[in-house]
Parts: sequence; C-alpha cells; structure tokens
Amino acid sequence: MRSRYTAYATGNIDYIMATQESGEDADRESTEAWSRESEWLGLEIVQTVGGAREDSVGTVEFIARYSHQGSEEAHHEESSFRRVAGRWLLADGKMKSSPFRRSTPKIKPNEPCPCGSRKKFKKCCGKK
Repeated sequence: MRSRYTAYATGNIDYIMATQESGEDADRESTEAWSRESEWLGLEIVQTVGGAREDSVGTVEFIARYSHQGSEEAHHEESSFRRVAGRWLLADGKMKSSPFRRSTPKIKPNEPCPCGSRKKFKKCCGKK
C-alpha cells in the first residue's frame, strides 16, 4: 500500500496500473488527473490483516490525506490484495464511510432562529 501511495504522490501511473489485478478496467486518464492535481499530505495505515510472507491474500485499511482544489480530503479505504506470481496486486477496494461532521454549529431549540424572524428556533424553522 505504501508503494502505491508513493506512486500516486509522484505521478507514477504506470506503477499504479501494473499493481492492480484489473489494470485493463482502470480509468488511467482520471487516475492520472487525480494524482497530478492533488497535493499528497500523508498516509496512515489503520489496520492490516494477512499479507505476510506465507500469505497469498491480505487487506489494508488506510487513510490517504490530500489537498485537491484547495480542500483537504481524506480517502479512507479498505483494500484487498492478492499475491500473483510473487507480486502483490490490488484486487479490490471498498470506501469506508466517514462520520458525519456538521459544517455549522448545532442550533439549540431556545436560540434565535437563523432565518431572522426573531422567534426561537423551536417555534420557527426547527418546528417539527
């Protein structure tokens, strides 16, 4: 996983394509654009299962942090790998859902309504 992250960060798309089982199905053009247009900020390995010298399969849960178009993002994924002819290849990846985060502070029921009505939130826009 670390080598694939490094390949994204350095724009080595040939390596990305060569280290996945379904290389012919991958969209090289959008992969290259994402790699090139992003500033890669770090990789955190959350958990690994299998993938030792004697294993033929393994999974890696990771969070790749990057900045894209001025916005910091976190790509949280669990990837499955298979050893094929002595090389680890990406078999599948599943996005992990991230927890909901409010973009604005929560409005309490007795606070003034943000619509400007001068009513309490619970009597205005917060009414059920």
